[in-house]
Amino acid sequence: MSNELNDSVRRTLNRYFRDLDGEAPHAIYDMVIRCVEKPMLEVVMKQAAGNQTVAADMLGINRNTLRRKLTDHDLL
Repeated sequence: MSNELNDSVRRTLNRYFRDLDGEAPHAIYDMVIRCVEKPMLEVVMKQAAGNQTVAADMLGINRNTLRRKLTDHDLL
């Protein structure tokens, strides 16, 4: 995995915890996945020229799973 991507996630999460200012964190996993998944899907779909079969192969997921994720993120 790209060191830049790792570093970006690490910096962002550190900032998130710093900015909580005493508040308890909640649902961090879902928050991160939702924030990262949509732009990833947008870029991959663009690279696949809108072809869901190609995009699913690029992502290493089933086409039906991709379609569900695209629907969840209002990308269809």
